[in-house]
Amino acid sequence: MPEAKSLEQIKGFLIDLDGVLYTGNEPMPGARALISSLHGKKLPFLLLTNNSTLTPTQYVAKLRGLGIEVDEGKILTSAQAVALYLHEVTTPASEIYVIGEEGLYSALHKESFSLAKSDNKDVRFVVVGLDRQLTYQKLLDASLLIQRGATFIGCNPDKTLPLEDRLAPGNGAILAALEAATGVSPLIVGKPESIIFDLAISRLGTSKEETAMIGDRLETDIAGGRNAGLITILTLSHVTDQHELERSFIEPDFTFDSAEELHKALQRSYA
Repeated sequence: MPEAKSLEQIKGFLIDLDGVLYTGNEPMPGARALISSLHGKKLPFLLLTNNSTLTPTQYVAKLRGLGIEVDEGKILTSAQAVALYLHEVTTPASEIYVIGEEGLYSALHKESFSLAKSDNKDVRFVVVGLDRQLTYQKLLDASLLIQRGATFIGCNPDKTLPLEDRLAPGNGAILAALEAATGVSPLIVGKPESIIFDLAISRLGTSKEETAMIGDRLETDIAGGRNAGLITILTLSHVTDQHELERSFIEPDFTFDSAEELHKALQRSYA
């Protein structure tokens, strides 16, 4: 029988952004108080996002606009994780074709990778992140390169992206189109896969047994956290509501209605 887990044993936190701290450009209830409390109690945390569209600098600015103060060292994106992973498995000379936005391009440039045009026959990797300017031509170019043998890498498998009042197509929808066209499944670097969790735990510096993953997606945040050996905390949102939780075989260690309720529980635990 697995050992019962408690909030008191948590010494560090990995915290999702979209759906936990904000949706679109609106802060979630309790988000400011949660981060402020972690700062005040000097509890280490890392904001771990599958969204590859923004750079850490842009995330810091966005959060500041919502009243949440963090520095760039507190942010790890799936774009950064992809760049760090590629740094380990290949050289900067490798040609990479990218579908994505500024956050992904910036992360790859920071690791000195050469970004290729679609007609370059030497492309070794096709890396795909959310691209809100996606065109059929980009899909065509990527699919042809994958068919020629380029390794297909996805920043994250999130099928949807939470906005203020609705769910928009996420990167998983783009990956699905390419997989359908090529018959090739992507290597996923972001949640729920181990690559991004290993990078996050290494940066945070806490043990897995004393680290919690806070997220609003069962299939990425919670499943990934459980597979990584972490304590898992679900905050309900319009991505995962109580009905979805009851139907799922993925079980978080703790569930709260919001970041606000989680903050109150942590305040009691660390009083």
